[in-house]
Amino acid sequence: MQAHELFRHLRMPELGDVRQYVRTLPTNTLMGFGAFAALTTYWYATRPKALKPPCDLAMQSVEVEGGEHARRSSLLNSDELLIYYYDDVRTAYDILQRGVQVSNNGPCLGVRKPNQPYEWISYKEWVIIEQGCYAFSMVVVPLYDTLGTEAITYIVNKADLSLVFCDKPDKAKLLLTSVEKGETPILNTIVIMESFGMDLVERGKKCGVEVFSMKELEELGRAHRQKPIPPKPEDLAVICFTSGTTGNPKGAMITHQNIVSNASAFVKTTEKTFMPSSDDVLISFLPLAHMFERIVECVVLCHGARIGFFQGDIRLLMDDLKTLQPTVFPVVPRLLNRMFDKIFGQADTSLKRWMLDFASKRKEAELRSGIVRNNSFWDKVIFRKIQASLGGKVRLMVTGAAPVSASVLTFLRTALGCQFYEGYGQTECTAGCSLSLPGDWTAGHVGAPMPCSIIKLVDVQEMNYLAAKGEGEVCVKGPNVFSGYLKDPEKTAEALDKDGWLHTGDIGKWLPNGTLKIIDRKKHIFKLAQGEYIAPEKIENVYLRCEALAQVFVHGESLQAFLVAIVVPDPEALHSWAKKKGFEGSYEELCKTKDIKKHILEDMVRVGKESGLKSFEQVKDIAIHTEMFSIENGLLTPTLKAKRPELRKYFQSQIDELYANAKM
Repeated sequence: MQAHELFRHLRMPELGDVRQYVRTLPTNTLMGFGAFAALTTYWYATRPKALKPPCDLAMQSVEVEGGEHARRSSLLNSDELLIYYYDDVRTAYDILQRGVQVSNNGPCLGVRKPNQPYEWISYKEWVIIEQGCYAFSMVVVPLYDTLGTEAITYIVNKADLSLVFCDKPDKAKLLLTSVEKGETPILNTIVIMESFGMDLVERGKKCGVEVFSMKELEELGRAHRQKPIPPKPEDLAVICFTSGTTGNPKGAMITHQNIVSNASAFVKTTEKTFMPSSDDVLISFLPLAHMFERIVECVVLCHGARIGFFQGDIRLLMDDLKTLQPTVFPVVPRLLNRMFDKIFGQADTSLKRWMLDFASKRKEAELRSGIVRNNSFWDKVIFRKIQASLGGKVRLMVTGAAPVSASVLTFLRTALGCQFYEGYGQTECTAGCSLSLPGDWTAGHVGAPMPCSIIKLVDVQEMNYLAAKGEGEVCVKGPNVFSGYLKDPEKTAEALDKDGWLHTGDIGKWLPNGTLKIIDRKKHIFKLAQGEYIAPEKIENVYLRCEALAQVFVHGESLQAFLVAIVVPDPEALHSWAKKKGFEGSYEELCKTKDIKKHILEDMVRVGKESGLKSFEQVKDIAIHTEMFSIENGLLTPTLKAKRPELRKYFQSQIDELYANAKM
């Protein structure tokens, strides 16, 4: 059968399912490499044309004047940075007002109960506490319930919080305990969203705290209607307490201009290829106090789109995706790794894995030409199920908050067939300072400076990174850079220098096309006994590519000559991985098997070698742990970063044992 005939048949409506037709073909027709070659030739001849990129992709950033080798986005016509995209949107309050208009007060926020459809409230429903605060120029201070009593007490006092909203009565009880102990004398009002007993009201009265229900507060608002007091761009919008991996949380002060400039820069970057509308739907599952999630929500709210919240259980996320059918899906690398592992885990024969790889390579060739689509032959035959698992309508994905493996990102870009951006930033620059450009779908970098930022690299001599060689600490300047840490001039001076540059603590490198690659971490680095510098997070991200692993904590110290690690095998992947090695048993049994530990360590060293780790960066021994590091057990921050001092303390006995065994 000729390739063009096969394609003609594939397009016939009465066939229904493409795969059903493929099964009817003689094996030698379908699987003959000649037929595959013919299909590939035909596919190349009939593929669509690429969309025109917004600038020359060979020069995505340009040097600004000033002699510091700082660079800005090529999307700008001058060195003047973008502060806003729409003339009438200068604050977070304006964002929602524009959304109300362009959506014609359409559906805004959606929630669902198990096995139920999404229920929507419209843009004018003022149940959104955050937006209510913005309307009256109040400052929002998000409190993670997982921060722990000590950190919450610290934040309430540091930020002078007199009123706190809680979703559940249990959290109100924690706050009342702090007041009763005299630890938070400023707190005088608590509003609870879910139902609660009168005992809480009485308990509050005794210590001078008024306890209201959300319904009571809304009734008070209706009885005492007031006109909004909209904020100015320079006003504080959010004090975002970074949970931090060490010491007390720091309150990053974010202004309305910070938020608007960052959201505007995202819109500017994608305007030629993706402009949100009231037809778009965002799935929200990342923490609402995380600035990455906040900025994505600002972008969609400004354009009258909808936000559907997941049910609160990450295990039900795939079910929520199928029900909501989102068009915009912000993700974090941890989720991408799990998606990737699950796809290849279900490809349980060498033929299926070969087909996945073959189809991905064909679509990767299209990506290199700037073509993004989900209607190719490979989509119909190979990737349709994967796309359907996300609801089947995703148009745009964006990943940030942590590094993602180039192989994982490239595969998912091909498999999902949507625009898939990677960004880089931190709370202190509101969310992002660099973002990949439409048309450049290569992986292994974090894009060019966003139109709201200029970026320069500064020497880190002790690690031999020199700006003259295009390497150094990433420093950011622009209208998206925060104004400092609340009541903490010392920490502010560490982050912001006298010229207003934010020092990120990350090591970057300029690539020839003007994009930025993050290559190392200045923070958390330590020396081994022989004087070699180690950046543990970089090594952990490499080892996480091992199929059997879910989490890795790499440890080293200046009195030791080598690294060790605590690893948590993936409960979903371990069984099938072990089976391939000839081992059977429950998760716990496998984790206790010495040979499994040996195979995992060998796999880690192999992946480390393939990824270019130096010999002193490879771990020499590991201990297996069966409980995931989590926010709940205090080993991860609310943004899912490792709390290194806590991990060290928690695993001290295992670490000591690993070093002791090495000396025997």
